[in-house]
Amino acid sequence: MKLKILFIVFILLFIAVPKSSYAAEEKHSASSAVLLKSQTQDGINQKDNRAKILQEFLVSYNSPLASSAKTFVNAADTYQLDWRLLAAISGVESTFARFLPYNSYNAWGWGIYGDNMIYFKSYDEAIETISKALREKYIDKWGAENVYQIGRFYAASPTWASRVVYFMGKIDEFALKNPATSLSLSI
Repeated sequence: MKLKILFIVFILLFIAVPKSSYAAEEKHSASSAVLLKSQTQDGINQKDNRAKILQEFLVSYNSPLASSAKTFVNAADTYQLDWRLLAAISGVESTFARFLPYNSYNAWGWGIYGDNMIYFKSYDEAIETISKALREKYIDKWGAENVYQIGRFYAASPTWASRVVYFMGKIDEFALKNPATSLSLSI
């Protein structure tokens, strides 16, 4: 209950504070929400459980995207994106693919405006296509360095980026609350 009250207060404060007052925070805190290098310790790659974490997180939302968790992570690594980014966008745009245009496999609102709609053959195709476009167009071409800057191009809503960051945080929170999905038993 206490956590719910704190969350509601946070949301109300966020809505009430003008964008200019958190722009400096945006520049620093969200920059890590876009690019991701392989996680290493002392130059040695550690066992990677990101796909397992993401799969279990998506299962907790009854998401049809759960079986694509490995595709999310592979595409994120290929295009140097935060592994949580595309899943979080799907949370904002379609409640993790639970509500989307029929037979579109488009859980990201990608190219959907007015009567226009982009269809994909599968979630995996959509993940690959959108990850590539985020890297090549939003980051490399248009210079976006964080989720807030991507949001300026991606969505009309001024709260889109904060909602994406919220879901990225929920993925982290899930990993912390479910250590069996994130801790490896071997070294």
